[in-house]
Amino acid sequence: MRVKYCKLCKKDFPVIFRIQYNSTKQWVFTCENCLLDVKENNSYYRYGGTWKK
Repeated sequence: MRVKYCKLCKKDFPVIFRIQYNSTKQWVFTCENCLLDVKENNSYYRYGGTWKK
């Protein structure tokens, strides 16, 4: 099984999301839980796709 590392919680997941969430506008991979935490009321949030196995 392929997995990818969540930049925020630092754990591996088989499904992960590419997002921008701060003023640096750098793309990062996050798990669903971290995505939901940073997405709410965030004007910097931008979705860039879902990475799956």
